[in-house]
Formats: sequence, structure tokens, C-alpha cells
Amino acid sequence: MPENQIQLNFDSERHIYKVSELSRRIRERLESEFANVWVEGEVSNFRRAPSGHLYFTLKDAAAQVRCVCFKQHSRYWKFQPEDGLQVIARGRISVYEARGEYQLYVELLEPQGVGALQLAFEQLKQRLAAEGLFDPSRKKPLPKLPRRIGIITSPRGAVIQDMIRILERRHKNLHLILYPVRVQGEGAAEEMVEALRFFHQPAPRGMPVDVIILARGGGSLEDLWAFNEEKLVRAIASSTIPVISAVGHETDFTIADFVADLRAPTPSAAAELVIETQEQLEQQIAGAEEALRCEMRYHLLQWRQELTERMTHHGFQNLRTVVAQMAQRHDELGVRLADASRLILLLKRRRWEAPEGFLQHFDLRGRQERARLRWNRENTALGNAFHLLLLGKGGRLNPVAAKLENLSPRRVLERGYAIVFDEQGNILRDAGKVSVGKRIDTQLSHGRISARVEKVVPEEER
Repeated sequence: MPENQIQLNFDSERHIYKVSELSRRIRERLESEFANVWVEGEVSNFRRAPSGHLYFTLKDAAAQVRCVCFKQHSRYWKFQPEDGLQVIARGRISVYEARGEYQLYVELLEPQGVGALQLAFEQLKQRLAAEGLFDPSRKKPLPKLPRRIGIITSPRGAVIQDMIRILERRHKNLHLILYPVRVQGEGAAEEMVEALRFFHQPAPRGMPVDVIILARGGGSLEDLWAFNEEKLVRAIASSTIPVISAVGHETDFTIADFVADLRAPTPSAAAELVIETQEQLEQQIAGAEEALRCEMRYHLLQWRQELTERMTHHGFQNLRTVVAQMAQRHDELGVRLADASRLILLLKRRRWEAPEGFLQHFDLRGRQERARLRWNRENTALGNAFHLLLLGKGGRLNPVAAKLENLSPRRVLERGYAIVFDEQGNILRDAGKVSVGKRIDTQLSHGRISARVEKVVPEEER
């Protein structure tokens, strides 16, 4: 070949990639160009692995892309992804070299058309409702007179001050126990769960109460989100102590409101609902005392009328028997009255024995002592009146008994008279009714004589 002739070589130098090398080069290029992208699509084939990682596909009408979200990113999501949900995902594009597939590694996921918090709220609400946690039959009644009230809220702000002021106005001797917690932000739900656990433990590790108020002021959905956390909602549902949810304003609703035993529209309303005023309790006690007095007066009048009817029914011929029966009846009625009074008082006491311990905080002993003395006076007055009645009847009976005694046949016989009987035992009033030789019996004042008739003198011959 001449020296001035140029040699042309049109064959390019070949570079042969290994499959892993090619995949790595593609991954590096994708990760450098698509390190932070937003992708819109519909979730399908959603699956949660036992490790906690999430796998799903984002698709539209023309294409789809595989997506992966690791546990450390999804733990902060407020809602649960599900098939058919339109979302916007933020992440990075990379290649899963083992299968040669490019994937979107998702770090943030937002529902499209509705806020993540609102969607999470609806999802959790539907799931807990399906479990029956909102069933009214689960709701525990509030105690009539709670002795100790536990309050879970922030110690700062107007909420706790308003509640204390209202509770002190309704009852000055209430025992309030405040468990201070954060009511919003990270860790607030955990603190409230710990507060509920504290009120369920016996002293000295805890402080059992009769009712719990979970309270905070109003705010946005984000501010109130701690009261929608599943851990707090389940702690309220498992509480053996009645729980009042008093979160936000009247228009604010949290899942804690649905699972609590009572929802109060505001914290101040919870303080009004948790206990009755002292005036209301005094009115109930006064009404019970008046009902007891009326019932006792009714029984006393009924028994008095029964005594009167029995005394006047039989007449004077059986007066001694009536008086004796009335004396015995008096004893029986006294026993019945005492038993009935004890039974009535026992029933009333059982009706009020639940609030009895709480009422010890109030000075009602004077009123109770006056009621007992008044009952004793009325009982003594009834006994005295009945005794005087018996004495009066006895005084009226003695003259009548004396007259009956003077007119009795025995007194006539004592004056020398006798009663003659024939053989059949009939009283003889006419001498013509007996003949000579017949046996007759003569009743004297003391003893009886039997004889035979020797002579009969008719009345016209005398």
C-alpha cells in the first residue's frame, strides 16, 4: 500500500455489557434524572408484606408502573392505601436489578380529591363501626353521684379553668384529679392512653375514679387528630370506667366521641353533665322524705279505721271479747307498724345507699336526726292515743258490765229465789205443768236440790 494512501476503518469499537452492568448503568441514569418525581394514578394490586413494606401498582388508562414503599416511610401515613384509590405519589425512579424492572420507590402518598386526614378519619370510623365499638348497648351509664372525677387534658389554657369553676359551683366538695397531657402533636395520643391506664390502676400506682372526662378546646382536624388515633380510641373502648368525650366545639367530631360513653359538645358542657347540682340533690332528698311521710300517714289512717270498725261492729253483747281482741290486735299492729316502718326505711335506704358515701361530704346529719326524732314523736303520739282510746272504752265498759252483772240470774238467786226444772230440764213457771210423783230439780244460789212432788196447788186455789 502506498505511503500516501489513507486507510479507512468504518467498524466501531464494540463494548459488551454484562446484564448486571447494564442494569446498574440504567439505574444510575434513572436515579440521577428522576430522583424526585410526582406521579398521579390509581392504586391496584395493593399488598402489605409481613415485613411491613407496601407493594402496589399505579396505573392510568394507557400505562402502569410498579411501586414500592418501605415501612419506615409508610408508618407516618394517616390513611390506608387500597385498590381503586386515586393518589399522588412522590418518590424516586430506580431499577430492581434482580428482575430488570424499573420501579417507583414511594416516600409520600396523598389521596387525590380528599385530604389524607379526612380519608384516614373515614376509614378508621368505618372499620371500628363494623367491629361494634360504637354500639349504644356498650355504653356505660354515668354514676349518679361520682365521688372522684378524673380529668385528662392540658393543664394550661382556659379549658381546665372553666371546668374547675363549673364543678366547684355545682359542688364545692368534689374530688377532682387532673392528669396533665399534651392534647395535640406527636405523642399526645400515647400520653392520653397512659392517663387512662393510670385511672384504672389501684393506689399507690394509680388513682381509681368514678368517671373520666377527656377534654380539649376546639381546633382544626390536624389539631384534633390525636383523638382520632386508633390506640386512644381502643383504650377508651376497653375502659371499665365511664368516659366522657369533651373535645372541641359543638360542631367538631372525633372518633373518640363515637366510642366514648357520652359525648359532651364542649368541655364546659361535660362539667355540667357529669354531676347534678347540690340544690337538685336536696330537692330529691326532700321529695323522698315527703313521700315516706305520706306513705306512713296513709298506713296509720288505714289501720286506725280498721280498729274503729272492729270495735263498733260486734255491739255491747260481746264488748269484753272485743276489748280483749283489740288489746291483742294493738300488740300485733305495733309489731306490724314497726316492721313496716323498718321495711319502708330499708327500701328507701337501699334506693339511696349508692350516693350515701358521697352525701357524707355534706352536713345532712342534723336533718336526718330531726327526721328521726319527728318519726319517734309521731310513733309515740300514736301509741299514747291508742292507749287513751283503750282506757276510754274500758271506762265505758265497766258501768255496762256492772249493770249486766246486777241483772244476771245469779244475783237473783242470791236474794233467796230458786229456779225449778222438770225431768226434761225445762224451767217450770206453772205448777199445773207438773203432777204428783214427778221428780223436779231446784237450782239455788249455792247448789242444786232434787225432789218428788207430793202435792200440787194450782194458782187459782191459793
